[in-house]
Amino acid sequence: MQNWKRTLAFVALAAFVAGVMFAGGCLLVNDLKPQKDGIPQVNNVANAMPGVGPGTVADIVSKAGPAVVKIDTVKIRNSGRVDPFFDDPFFRQFFGGPFGFQSQPREERGIGSGFIMSQDGYILTNEHVIDGAQKITVTIQGFDQPLPARVVGADYDLDLAVLKVDAGKSLPTLKMGDSNKIRVGDWVIAIGNPFGLDHTVTVGVISAKGRPVTVENRRYKNLLQTDASINPGNSGGPLLNLNGEVVGINTAVAQAQGIGFAIPTSTVKEVLNQLLQGNGKGRPWLGVQMQPVTEEIAAYLELPAAAGALVVGVIPGSPADNAGLVQGDVILQVDNQKVGNPDDVVSIIQKSKVGQRVVLQIYRNGRARYVPLILAEKPPQLR
Repeated sequence: MQNWKRTLAFVALAAFVAGVMFAGGCLLVNDLKPQKDGIPQVNNVANAMPGVGPGTVADIVSKAGPAVVKIDTVKIRNSGRVDPFFDDPFFRQFFGGPFGFQSQPREERGIGSGFIMSQDGYILTNEHVIDGAQKITVTIQGFDQPLPARVVGADYDLDLAVLKVDAGKSLPTLKMGDSNKIRVGDWVIAIGNPFGLDHTVTVGVISAKGRPVTVENRRYKNLLQTDASINPGNSGGPLLNLNGEVVGINTAVAQAQGIGFAIPTSTVKEVLNQLLQGNGKGRPWLGVQMQPVTEEIAAYLELPAAAGALVVGVIPGSPADNAGLVQGDVILQVDNQKVGNPDDVVSIIQKSKVGQRVVLQIYRNGRARYVPLILAEKPPQLR
């Protein structure tokens, strides 16, 4: 009798364990059911994170690729450089130059990237890609020959330009995403034409946001930094999130391996309407060269704090020159807005309008004073 009870208890325990294992297996199989694209994914992870499947990048590139274009330019330069890729100012900034020798004026060819914003042929790219070009052509997938393009609007300071092509039919487009929502560590995809290699795809993450970078005469203050490879020829191409939306305009390369930069779409959206209307070139201009106020400079000038923008140069004929600013002045405020560094001055002026009256509070010879001036349009030769 006792043996029978033991046997019954053992059978019941074995049945219970088997039932638990069976139920757990069913749940696991259910979580690993193939999705519509045939890729097994854990359901709760798939719902929380877009793009965890191994085919995600390929799918995004397949959809976005047709809207990415190659831009070829022809310029007349007094230079003997023979390689069009070294014409990219970002490449020269970080890798040095000049490459080649000086000679008589000659035809130079440049290469860049861009992407189609609207079905009727508006294309967004970098201003430095088309700056000074006498001829611009755009290569679009599905067309036998490059299409001639014209500049609709361009902004030197923000390094943005809008082109227009007449394709005779609707074109594929990319959607503009929100760069403010992108986070450091998020995956991004760069598509472009580095060194003329059409539709090259690189993948990386957002390494940092809000990076200030100065390249030649342009002062960027809010770039996205990424480790997705960005090389000469990539400039103007899209930086995509895992939803296939544009979050940045690929812009610069750095000498260190694995560092690239892109203009965030938040900057693009601020001026896009102006560019589409052809009003991008009329940027307000102060006409000073500035540097931050260090502790040493503050002590030397007897400033109460190491803040403000030290004027190290005034361009003749500029609004600042006409208003009487001189080297050694420290800009403390612009229209009652405090200035902590030169970037603050640039930001305030960029948000102003040509012809607008502004009042600067400056520090000179041990005391603060107010200087009114009228902002002018930046001369073409200085853009």
